[in-house]
Amino acid sequence: MSSAENLQTPGNMPPQLVMVQMVTGSWLSQCIYAAAKLGIADLLKNEPKSCDELANSTGTDSRSLYRLMRALASVGVFVENEQGLFALTPLATYLQSDVPGSIRAMAIMFGEEHYRAWGDILHSIQTGGCAFEHVYGMNVFDYYAQNPEPARIFDEAMTSFSAIEKTAVAADYDFSRIHKLVDVAGGHGSLIASILKSNPNMKGILFDQASVIAGAKPLLEAEGVSERCELVSGDFFESVPAGGDAYILKHIVHDWDDERAIAILKNCHQAMVENGKLLVVEQVIPPGNEPFVGKFLDLNMLMVAPGGCERTEAEYQTLFERAGFKLTKIVPTHSDVSVIEAIRA
Repeated sequence: MSSAENLQTPGNMPPQLVMVQMVTGSWLSQCIYAAAKLGIADLLKNEPKSCDELANSTGTDSRSLYRLMRALASVGVFVENEQGLFALTPLATYLQSDVPGSIRAMAIMFGEEHYRAWGDILHSIQTGGCAFEHVYGMNVFDYYAQNPEPARIFDEAMTSFSAIEKTAVAADYDFSRIHKLVDVAGGHGSLIASILKSNPNMKGILFDQASVIAGAKPLLEAEGVSERCELVSGDFFESVPAGGDAYILKHIVHDWDDERAIAILKNCHQAMVENGKLLVVEQVIPPGNEPFVGKFLDLNMLMVAPGGCERTEAEYQTLFERAGFKLTKIVPTHSDVSVIEAIRA
């Protein structure tokens, strides 16, 4: 019997029905998007409410909203009690705006621009081009530069997405021998703040575009590391701050095709001290058929980013060599990302 014929399906469900569930997967994600966009979880924060109350607060049709809530309750997102009131569940908690690890912004982002880009998947598969650019007429970074509200949602989504990763990176990689760490395109500084808190003798430089850096100071102050972290703005395609003995790039290299990724890495190579280290934090695609979320994130990069992709260990090794680095080790973390370490070749 072949491996395909021997496939075990959930609960011995017939393969055809498993495929039906997969085919209709976007139904669930769009239902979650709608609830996130409407702020339903925030409205249920203090007490259960009826659909009439929720509809009145959200400007929606009560009967239609009930149908949405009933569907979501059937998969554990919200729950309907015997009185017909809806309440939060552990899953729905993370659709609130103000809880640690909130994924509300991510649900909105994936339900709007990303959803439209994925709807044009055949363009990317047939041409190798970016579906987002085909749909919107510009790359995703230009789009966010021209559309402040989607840009705000994107920033919130990336911050939430990083919450688990930053803790895992700070805990699972040994930063103790690094004296000055440069976080390249580090956003508002959540990663470098986490690392600095775990390494009190370290100093840092947070580097990003001026419009992004402007929002970093409050976060660094709240984390108690602002006095040890310098803020520098610029364009990583032109240069990065000099003098760091380690340069960390989290979810940056995967945004770009090989040529542009190499350009960024070469600037790090030029800026670092002689015995400096390069630390690339990304998902590393494993070989074989095993499930791995990075294999789908790779497709998302194809749809949305200008040449972006997830890479295998061998592909990172080649990329580093072309930028003047030698891959030394890959450190898995308690999240989906690994720290890919390299030194000057």
